[in-house]
Amino acid sequence: MDEFDRKILLCLQENAADSLEAIAARVGLSTSPCWRRIQKMEAQGVIQRRVALLDPDRMRVGVTVFVSVRTNRHNADWAERFCAAVVAIPEVVEFYRMSGEIDYLLRIVVPDIAAYDRVYKRLIQSVELYDVSSAFAMERIKYTTALPVTYAE
Repeated sequence: MDEFDRKILLCLQENAADSLEAIAARVGLSTSPCWRRIQKMEAQGVIQRRVALLDPDRMRVGVTVFVSVRTNRHNADWAERFCAAVVAIPEVVEFYRMSGEIDYLLRIVVPDIAAYDRVYKRLIQSVELYDVSSAFAMERIKYTTALPVTYAE
């Protein structure tokens, strides 16, 4: 991966709907080599997909809740059932298995506390949980889906 590829990735992360001509001009290439590079990065899996980012307030999911889950059940069957249950909840937009005291961390988006309570009830009905802790985000200070490209080789 060279500097042209990194610039292309920055452009696509900023706005994947930009025309090929606009991206090529911004990175200093003609359209054909720019397109070949994009196709190559898609084939390699560097570019996984192109998506539209929606405004959470306009979608009525402006409340962000970070949910920490601890379990005392550390077996494959439990983990499989728990993961399947969480993945099936559309309000869960991020889901991580963690190291340290917290076993799982979820980011949930909902319109209000009542909607979160409904999600919470679905979550605790899915499998036995040792501890669930919720923290409501007061203000989003930084949010980006763009990954740094400086480390890519």
